[in-house]
Amino acid sequence: MITTLLLAVALAADPAPKNDTMKNLLKDVATDKPSDGPDVSKMPFTADSIKQVVVAYQPKIQGCYEDHISNKKKAPEGTLKTAFIITPDGMVKGAKVDKKGSSLRDPALYDCVVAVLSTMTFPKPTDAKDHPIEFPFNLKAVH
Repeated sequence: MITTLLLAVALAADPAPKNDTMKNLLKDVATDKPSDGPDVSKMPFTADSIKQVVVAYQPKIQGCYEDHISNKKKAPEGTLKTAFIITPDGMVKGAKVDKKGSSLRDPALYDCVVAVLSTMTFPKPTDAKDHPIEFPFNLKAVH
C-alpha cells in the first residue's frame, strides 16, 4: 500500500535575491547541478526526513514567491498546495501545484515552485515503492 504523507510547514525565510531566480533554477535543473539540500544518503526515509529536505529548499520556494507575487502593490499571502511523488531512487516525479487547494493564483509562481520541487532529492524509501506526498506551503512577504 502506498502511504501518503501529509506534511505542513509555515514558510517565512529570508527572501532570495530577486535577480534571475527562475533562470537560475531552470539552469540548475538543465545542468544537473548537485542539489542544495541535505545529504540524504545516510538519512532514513521518514516524515521527519522528508520535512527536513523540503525545509532545506524553503529559501528557493520563498524566492519564487518573492519574485512572482510580492512585487505586486499588495502582496497576497496564502497557501500553495503541492503534490509530488518520491520514487524508489529518492527522486521527485510528477511535481505539481494543486490549483483548487491553493489560495495563491499565479501560473509563473506555480512553474517556479514545480521547478524547485523537481530538483529535490530525498532518502530512498526502504520498500522500493513510489510515495505520493502532499505538502502545503504557507507563503507571505518577508520584510
